[in-house]
Amino acid sequence: MFSRRLALVAAAAVAFLFTQGLHGAQARDIVAMRGYAPGSIIVSTSQRMLYFVLPGERAVRYPVGVGRAGLAWHGHARIARKDLRPQWSSNPGRSEWIPSGSPRNPMGAAAMGLDRGNYAIHGTNDPSSIGGYVSHGCIRMHNQDVLDLYYRAPIGTNVYVVQ
Repeated sequence: MFSRRLALVAAAAVAFLFTQGLHGAQARDIVAMRGYAPGSIIVSTSQRMLYFVLPGERAVRYPVGVGRAGLAWHGHARIARKDLRPQWSSNPGRSEWIPSGSPRNPMGAAAMGLDRGNYAIHGTNDPSSIGGYVSHGCIRMHNQDVLDLYYRAPIGTNVYVVQ
């Protein structure tokens, strides 16, 4: 009886994680990484991968969605702000907005705003967009992955977006 109850609880937890867009975390792995200081974030738009550099020439690798043709950018930025369950608005000063925590919120579970343009590294309410050229220049991550990165990367973290 106990094992059946445990199996039901586990199945419910997996179903919840899947519906919340958290199923991408199994793609996270540790890879070799040279040339960047530990604590840096590197986004490879051609690979559609984000790397958080660890000590010992290693990095945590996450799949991401990146900017569409004509909307992608390359260069250096820093994390300027961090928000859990951020609200979303189409543009500053416009009346269209989605409250924090809403399943319709395209910012997902967390957002890290960059000090360059109106760009952010954030979660998503559309996990199928991860791995594509899909945004207006922001970096999209699975919600569980963006939460993992949120707790690893403090404000001021260097972000390098490369091809």
